[in-house]
Amino acid sequence: MAAPSDIEDLIGLMARLPGLGPRSARRAVLLLLRKRGPLMAPLAQAMAHVALSARDCVTCGNIGTEETCPICADPRRQTGEICVVADVADLWAMERTGVFRGRYHVLGGTLSALDNIGPDALRIPLLVQRVRDEATREVILALNATVDGQTTAHYIADALTGTGVQVSSLAQGVPIGGELDYLDDGTIGAALRARRRF
Repeated sequence: MAAPSDIEDLIGLMARLPGLGPRSARRAVLLLLRKRGPLMAPLAQAMAHVALSARDCVTCGNIGTEETCPICADPRRQTGEICVVADVADLWAMERTGVFRGRYHVLGGTLSALDNIGPDALRIPLLVQRVRDEATREVILALNATVDGQTTAHYIADALTGTGVQVSSLAQGVPIGGELDYLDDGTIGAALRARRRF
């Protein structure tokens, strides 16, 4: 017997999430239905709240609930260093290490000729402006070691030529083809500490 259409719609929506296919989504929905009171209702309430309150930080592009995220608003963060990441998941991965005490800049992706993503589709012009406005000493390129990530890193390094800022990238520990969100905290921390001039 097939599930009612509302439940099938929920399974279809869950199956769109990364890491969940149709079978995993069906199992997740069945679990939620069995635990409606302690799990499903609070989850639905939290999702509705976040859907209304979440916003991008106007400075760095991180996701928070205020116009400026807690990292950018923290006066203890070093303002002379900007760590450039492709997306918010990478920023959160870097923060988990507790090693970097500067500020971030989320690009919103990487350059990709195949996907028709050029520099104007990313937050690269905002980065160049930030470097000038904030008297930045160093830009750390914490981009994935993929073709698109490295293409983006080279483009940013070229865009920052003439600003006087030192451009460095993550060093050892990040494998070729590796993505930051899938690395453990120790690997990311070691790569950040051993960064090199780009």
